[in-house]
Amino acid sequence: MISEEELLTVYRDTIRPLYVFVARRARSGSRALVEDVVQETYLRAVRHWRRNGFPHNPLAWLQTVAANLVASHYRRRPTESLEQLDVDPADRSAKSLDACDTGFIRKGLSGIENDQARLLEAFHVEEKSTREIAGELGISERAVEGRLRRARLALRHRLLRLITGG
Repeated sequence: MISEEELLTVYRDTIRPLYVFVARRARSGSRALVEDVVQETYLRAVRHWRRNGFPHNPLAWLQTVAANLVASHYRRRPTESLEQLDVDPADRSAKSLDACDTGFIRKGLSGIENDQARLLEAFHVEEKSTREIAGELGISERAVEGRLRRARLALRHRLLRLITGG
């Protein structure tokens, strides 16, 4: 059985590195998001650890749970994922278009591989879940997540080229 004192010791030892980790993972996420993820991570830890004991490396365990919570947050909010494709204002030239403009996004999508464009549209426009897409494609959800990451990166590069005229 784990004592309250042991839990508090682990909490004190891990709170700062976990908070920094979540803040980096959440990137443009709000402070409230970071605090919610850290709080939920510790709630899950206490429940799990009381049943199963401490893991070998509590901080690594906490970071894994927190990373999954952040990923789930952004998966549930597909419009924010599209916003992440936007280019930093410092990278924009005077002649650049607003990256949130639908026509601009469509032009970017037309400049990447068809499969990637279709995948992004299915996820962000049609609002299909990774599970639905995986079922349609006959692949795992993890494979869909990887393909989505690569498709977003390809679109980002294409949008940057359009903005800079390259």
